[in-house]
Amino acid sequence: MLAQLSHIRNWIFDLDNTLYPASAGLFTHIDKRMGSFVADLIGCETTEAQRIQKAYFFEHGTTLAGLMAEHDIDPHAFLDYVHDIDMSALQANVALADAIARLPGRKLVFTNGSAPYALKVLERLGLQDSFEAIHDIHAVDYQCKPMAAAYASLCDTHDLDPRESLFVEDMARNLAPAKAIGMTTVWVDNGSEQAPDAARDFIDFTTHDIGHWLENLLEDTCPAT
Repeated sequence: MLAQLSHIRNWIFDLDNTLYPASAGLFTHIDKRMGSFVADLIGCETTEAQRIQKAYFFEHGTTLAGLMAEHDIDPHAFLDYVHDIDMSALQANVALADAIARLPGRKLVFTNGSAPYALKVLERLGLQDSFEAIHDIHAVDYQCKPMAAAYASLCDTHDLDPRESLFVEDMARNLAPAKAIGMTTVWVDNGSEQAPDAARDFIDFTTHDIGHWLENLLEDTCPAT
């Protein structure tokens, strides 16, 4: 283990496009279903629904947060709908499961999705036994990443010291609040970032594949950003 990470006691992972490659395409399916949900709710064409959806994402943090703020929708109905997708593209990742198991300390999933959906993804990846907890969109009372309240909820609920925590995430903007409270940050730069021109000074490590990064880390060969 790298000496500079010897203080890490808590390993926190985002789910989508982080624990599996963005090339699996799951979020593309979710994104389309979010657009369909918006189109049906508002009664507009697909192109306009996609525009509204992205506006909510950037203004409120997630499409769901925007829909709740602007239309008072039932979050459970929305999440059940958008997460009803084909997951056959996901395959078990034995190497990643082994690497996570070898990390010293606690391991958690921190996602803007729902726990039932996260469990399905983890089972497909063979990671269902790799984490002690999933802190999901319901647990943060829908104040999701990158809202500061989401990170406070995670730390308070699971008694985490952010200064002893490392957070892995594919959306760079979600790492800024983590760094602000003292977490070590790892950006999975795999093409899923939706704000490519954002600042990156809050990122400690960058990788294209979290499995390879962890394997290198455990061999003391992981480079810093």
